[in-house]
Amino acid sequence: MAFSRFDDPAVIPLWFGEGDLPTPSFICAAATEALDEGRTFYVHTRGHPALRSAIKAYLDRLYGIDVDPDRITVPGSAMLGVLIAAQIALGEGDHGIIVSPAWPNIDAVFRVTGCGLSHVRQRLDNDRWRLDLGEVAAAVQANTKAIYVNSPCNPTGWMMPPEDQQQLLNLCRERGILLIADEVYHRTVFDTDPAPSFLQWADDEDPLIVVNGFSKAWAMTGWRLGWVVAPASLAEKWAALSECYNTGSTVFAQPGGIVALEQGEGFVRQLQAQYRRGRAIVDEVLGGHSLIRHSSPAGAYYAFPEIVGLKDSYAFAMDILAAKDVGVAPGYTFGPDNESHVRISFAQSHDRLEEGLNRLVAFVESKFG
Repeated sequence: MAFSRFDDPAVIPLWFGEGDLPTPSFICAAATEALDEGRTFYVHTRGHPALRSAIKAYLDRLYGIDVDPDRITVPGSAMLGVLIAAQIALGEGDHGIIVSPAWPNIDAVFRVTGCGLSHVRQRLDNDRWRLDLGEVAAAVQANTKAIYVNSPCNPTGWMMPPEDQQQLLNLCRERGILLIADEVYHRTVFDTDPAPSFLQWADDEDPLIVVNGFSKAWAMTGWRLGWVVAPASLAEKWAALSECYNTGSTVFAQPGGIVALEQGEGFVRQLQAQYRRGRAIVDEVLGGHSLIRHSSPAGAYYAFPEIVGLKDSYAFAMDILAAKDVGVAPGYTFGPDNESHVRISFAQSHDRLEEGLNRLVAFVESKFG
């Protein structure tokens, strides 16, 4: 039933991880020009050199670093970057750790490698999501080969402090564990810009792969264009695996990525302002409600409220869709111990967002009040 209503205009879609603004015309124009010029042939599996250079310049400018361009690969979507990173590190008999709650595809990516898997969950503490690095260290086994962390986090909005990033990176150095850092929401932040990056603390050959992309900061979700920064010693593996999966990123999309990086700061700021206002609406409607435990997110564009008395998040999501025409993502899909939560995206236009939240509150009160 839920799938059949994904395109239903009557539904307020708070379940999707994207806004309702299209990609800016100046980015689309670059891809259109590439098509008109006949740039439709194969390109290097690690990405066009001009795009990789633009990514380097962007990261250097943003973080005050000097990234070796040979560390940068553009394999396709950021999700594909996570998949390849996991397959580089993990196989049958290995063990991986996912910092959760996390996007459900991450769990699937780890499991497809054949590895064993543990989740270390962020916890709500005084209405703030926090990660206990002691719990991460305690979850490490002799055969642990990879740790995944997403900051800013989908779905909680938690943002990892710089000192914790350094501590986790040190742990991975000491134990020879590949740290897969998903930083795709690095510009979807509200009180600081950008979010802290592991790249600020890492050496070139540290066991670190940072995954990023264009989907969130530049409203390019459908372009499936992302990048990774990895040790240069892994360059051949990235080229080989990228070729296996898709022979490289879509050629005519890559000029759009270059223009986004070089000319897109104004649009990034526009989206930040829109999402900041969306966060304020969520905080106003959900904050302080006796039946809803809400933590104001530091980044990304999601809230992950806990609903007092909720024990079956899937049934709740189906029921509110049927009763109130509001789509929310059930908490159970984001890892263990999330059945009392739902995920809400506040990237929608503000009028629709406020109406959807008011319907949510009314439904919660009718069910648990």
